[in-house]
Amino acid sequence: MTQTATGSQAPAGPAVPRARGAVRWAALRDFLLVPPIVLVLIVGYFINTSFISGANMSNVLTTMSGIALLVLAEVLVLVVGYMDLSLESTFGLAPGVAIWVTMGTAKVGAFTWAAPWMTIPIALVVGLVVGVVNGLLIVRFGLNGFIVTLAMQIALRGLLTFLTGGFTLTRIPNSVLWMGNSRVAGVPVNIVICLVLFVIGYLVLNYTTPGRALYAVGGNQAAARAAGIRTDRVVIAVLVIAGVLAAIGGLIYSGQFASVQVAQGDGMIFNVFAACVIGGVSLNGGRGSVLGAFFGILILTLIEKLLSYGGVSADSLKFINGALILVALVITRIASGRRQE
Repeated sequence: MTQTATGSQAPAGPAVPRARGAVRWAALRDFLLVPPIVLVLIVGYFINTSFISGANMSNVLTTMSGIALLVLAEVLVLVVGYMDLSLESTFGLAPGVAIWVTMGTAKVGAFTWAAPWMTIPIALVVGLVVGVVNGLLIVRFGLNGFIVTLAMQIALRGLLTFLTGGFTLTRIPNSVLWMGNSRVAGVPVNIVICLVLFVIGYLVLNYTTPGRALYAVGGNQAAARAAGIRTDRVVIAVLVIAGVLAAIGGLIYSGQFASVQVAQGDGMIFNVFAACVIGGVSLNGGRGSVLGAFFGILILTLIEKLLSYGGVSADSLKFINGALILVALVITRIASGRRQE
């Protein structure tokens, strides 16, 4: 049924090998980071045998559980062809507003507007509202997504500072502490939440019609619209889900440290993008996987732990992150034959 430009039937022979090669590359691309992860584990073992212990691996997953949800959120946004810089501010604002409302602050004392059990729902609503506002500004008003989310990032950070008066929130409700520090069957709750959400994200993107719609919109929005996909709704829904995921990540992080700092999440977006790019997620939309991004944030966290075990300054991680992004781009270019623009 495929037609050439002249109207004659296109030869079918060459298309099969290309399709098989694409499938092979897509299947292997998600696991390109496994050998480097194994290498980091081996190096860590020779530096300190406890590096590969169950306790340290649990600590690694706990450390990355909060920011990993930012990575998951950004993957969804990148797949549909946009970027969301405001996620790191939502990461701090959502739990900050919820705890400010339910527990009070050093500035307002014990005066509160809601019961402590409402902390988690309020935080999720804050993330949802941020996503809705981003979506409406980008989709309905046609504003540039990069500029909108950059402005939102700055505004949300300022709002958290205003609400808290610049003070760290230290009165944390038990529900948030439970998310950050409790265990279920010996496994930290934060790890369980993180892995469950990643599994859901993986299944949705790879095995459902909405997941295929995300790739279609990111690959060619005009073509997706012509195919009957309501692209505006898809983009808004993704931004809303991303905001909610950022709120959950912020709650986990706040529970782990039993506080909400005014600068919570500040600068995390750079590690988030590093994990996405290293994990094979395209910045141009339409390509990327949840599994690859998970391996991306995992290897960054392992390298950070390795540096601390080796007595190397954590500031060196910035150089390593940048170098890993460049290497990942080169590997993707060579393996796929496509230019990153």
